[in-house]
Amino acid sequence: MNADQLDHIFRALADPTRRRIIDRLREQPDQSLFQICAASVAEDGKAISRQAVTQHLDMLEKSGLIRVTWSGRTKIHSLDLKPLREAVEIWLARHLQEGNGR
Repeated sequence: MNADQLDHIFRALADPTRRRIIDRLREQPDQSLFQICAASVAEDGKAISRQAVTQHLDMLEKSGLIRVTWSGRTKIHSLDLKPLREAVEIWLARHLQEGNGR
């Protein structure tokens, strides 16, 4: 994993809405855009536009944290934590090697 990939993963995690989407997908995998939007309203009591959720999902997909499959004409989103685990291990290893882990 290179520095750009690391940055992309941590940038994806920087937004609280994306972290909530990750939490929802961890609790209930394989959700459509409609399900993610509906869960947001049910959980927070405030609606997030489909367009905004789509942009967050795109960012998470590009970072590798979400996998997409198709069920007919419906896009299904699943969480993939492997890239996050790798990023954390690499980042921590770098800092521990440099002696900054005091």
